[in-house]
Amino acid sequence: MKTVSDWIDSCSTEQMETYQQWFNFADSDGDGRVTGNDATKFFALSNLSRSQLKQIWAIADTKRQGFLGFQEFVTAMQLIALAQAGYDINSDILKTEIDNENIKSPVMEGLDALAAKTESSTINAQIDAFGTAQPQPLPPNQWGASKSVKKLPLNAVTSIIDGLKKLYVERLKPLEVTYRFNDFVSPLLTNSDFDAKPMVMLLGQYSTGKTTFIKHLLRCEYPGAHIGPEPTTDRFVVVMSGSDERSIPGNTVAVDASMPFSGLSTFGGSFLSKFQCSQMPHPLLDEITFVDTPGVLSGEKQRTQRSYDFTGVISWFAAKCDLILLLFDPHKLDISDEFKRVIASLRGHDDKIRVVLNKADQIDTQQLMRVYGALMWSLGKVLNTPEVVRVYIGSFNDKPINKGFVGPLGQDLFEKEQNDLLADLVDIPRKACDSRINEFVKRARSAKIHAYIISHLKMEMPALMGKAKAQ
Repeated sequence: MKTVSDWIDSCSTEQMETYQQWFNFADSDGDGRVTGNDATKFFALSNLSRSQLKQIWAIADTKRQGFLGFQEFVTAMQLIALAQAGYDINSDILKTEIDNENIKSPVMEGLDALAAKTESSTINAQIDAFGTAQPQPLPPNQWGASKSVKKLPLNAVTSIIDGLKKLYVERLKPLEVTYRFNDFVSPLLTNSDFDAKPMVMLLGQYSTGKTTFIKHLLRCEYPGAHIGPEPTTDRFVVVMSGSDERSIPGNTVAVDASMPFSGLSTFGGSFLSKFQCSQMPHPLLDEITFVDTPGVLSGEKQRTQRSYDFTGVISWFAAKCDLILLLFDPHKLDISDEFKRVIASLRGHDDKIRVVLNKADQIDTQQLMRVYGALMWSLGKVLNTPEVVRVYIGSFNDKPINKGFVGPLGQDLFEKEQNDLLADLVDIPRKACDSRINEFVKRARSAKIHAYIISHLKMEMPALMGKAKAQ
């Protein structure tokens, strides 16, 4: 017995070759993507109901991109085979155990006839164009590749991200350029901003476990990571996927067109010297990028001014990130003045904020209840929101939980809280497209308001005389 997820991953070589042929046939424009229209026509050959096909698409397109790549197409084909075998297709199907020996390959009725018709129409088109038939040698069993492959037209949209890019270039960017939105509010967006992986930013005072949290998720250290009781992380570190392990200086990152960090150059060289990118090959980093931040200052250290706009940088990253984790230590619940300014700079991104009470196994159950109450009281004064913020309680490191303090009840609580937080992180790639749309709409509204304000101020300014007085 295997779960459906394991069964999908264990396709035979013959099945993969067949699916590759089908994928080539379903991909009508040859761009490596099966769009919704392509899938509607091709999946209809399975004779499944519309509701079943809708559920199959929703499961296969996990990232809600609006198209299927080859791996997602394979998932869809395997789910069609399950539906034809009588299984109920629902959101929990991937966890269901099945007897894979009795499941046959999906049956797509009329596929051979449709392929022959497509091949015939392709040859006829060549005869009409040149007056004589142009013989095209076809590899055996590769009828799926015989369709007319054409380049994707510039006005075509095959994914949600492509649609947002087109909307931005054609509609929003001209407005931003006209009213100098990039000079007043935010730099112009580039393709790398749309194509960037979802980001998670970690904030908190020093030694609250921000770097250890990332190490715990990756199960290894990333290049340039330093962990200790003293303030070890003295710079902003972006941990992202790469072909090999290396650290890239901030000035290089800011001018790299393939990375979405060109806007950070506005904070000057002092900041860029405190910024770096750590790359390493890791399956988790293929889906999510982490942003490790310097510890927020407290006590006497607050009197020492940073050499760059710390809260401004935090605000810039907050606009780019999909999730913001505020980490607290049970022994450091005080919210310093700088921490208040940092939290204030997150205003407008309240839906992204999650609070983590880390190192909770260092205190017993009675103290934990008091600490939790004190933390909620402190946050209520700073966040200025009537809603209760979500607080995850646990000890997010590689060490075993201190059972002497927490006991069996606390251990069970920590495991459930950790599972909830991990589930929240797993949902980030799935909601990436929704987040992109949400941020795009917020930017469009902000640009519209900015345009109205600038237009009004321009109308109020005298044409020839009295400009200084009007100002």
